[in-house]
Formats: sequence, structure tokens, C-alpha cells
Amino acid sequence: MPEFALAFAVFLAAHVLPAATGLRAAAVARVGRGRWVLGYSLLSIALLAWLISAALRAPYVELWAPSRPLALVALAVMPLACMLLAAGAARANPVSVSFRGGPVDAARPGVLALTRHPILWAFALWGGAHALANGDLVSVTLFGGFALFALVGMRGLERRARRRGETAGFAPARGPLGARLRRAASPRLAAEAALGLALYALLLALHGPALGVAPTAWI
Repeated sequence: MPEFALAFAVFLAAHVLPAATGLRAAAVARVGRGRWVLGYSLLSIALLAWLISAALRAPYVELWAPSRPLALVALAVMPLACMLLAAGAARANPVSVSFRGGPVDAARPGVLALTRHPILWAFALWGGAHALANGDLVSVTLFGGFALFALVGMRGLERRARRRGETAGFAPARGPLGARLRRAASPRLAAEAALGLALYALLLALHGPALGVAPTAWI
């Protein structure tokens, strides 16, 4: 358990301190956004691998028993999370987490017509669904922490974007849902959704071999 707590603390610090201390802005100015994103992504993957391995080695303390209904909730939520991740990663987004720089295409906002934070919503759904489905102390701490971190992060990112003046002219995720869906719909969004579903299928296939747990066993 101590290793898990340390790994979780380091992972969260690595995702809070660069923006809060100005390190991210300084690094981007020094090496460029592309190199920063690449280096930061590699660091995040390494820390995530450590965190997962520490969680797998931690003692099992059951808070509630896993069950078929809870597993089915996770299986139903994850396709949406994967589609949000795929669509959000492919869009420039100055307000939230994104793998691309540049301004928002206000005429063709895609998923940004539905939410300003598609990647964070993907992580919130992923974390919440997995915390619910697992029910042990480490899983609830890990996945519930991810979900809470993503939800709280949305507010922090909005505040920083307002201070930078980047929310001006960027409000596509507003208005009646029907109108937002019409603005979002496009062949590109359909391709992003298909990519998200392919990611979901890949994660299902790798879940058992990589983590020793096959979610489809509950179907």
C-alpha cells in the first residue's frame, strides 16, 4: 500500500505542478509545444505504468462486492469514454486538454459543440465506471481519484483560460442539445467516433492478458 500511495501522489503531482507553477509554459516557450507534448506524454505513460503495477501489488480490501450489473455499467459507459477521447485528442482546444495546438474551428467544432472538455470527460467516465465496477479500496481510490481529478480539473482549466483571454469566442458547447448535435455532426466526427470504438475493442481484447481481468466474462 505505501508504494501505491507514493505512486499515486507522484502521478497527481506531475499533472498538477507543471501548469500551477508555470513550468509548462516555460518549457513550451523553450522547446516548443510538440517536444513538450512528446516528453510529457512519455513521462505520463511511465508514471501510469508504475501506478498500475503498484496498484496490482497492493493488498485487496473489499468495500463492496463486484457484480454483473456494475460490470455491465462499465461496459456500457466505456464506448462513450473512448469516443470522447478519440474525438477530443484530434481537436485543437485552447481551453482544455488537447494533443493539438492552434485555434478552434468555430464553424466545424465537432465534439467541442457538445463539451469543452471531451478528454477530461472521457477520463471522468472511465474512472467512475471502473471504481464502481471494482469495489475494492485501491480501485476506488485510484479510479475515483482519476474521476475527481478530471472533474475538478475542468474548473481549473476554465479559470486559467479566462485569465489568458482564450474563452472569448470559444463557447461552442452551449445552446439546446439538438442544435449542438447538428453543429457537431460531420464525417470527421463519425470517423473519430469509429476510431474511439476501435480503441474500445482493443482495450477489451488487451484487458484480460494485460491485467488478468476479462470484463467480457460478466456478459
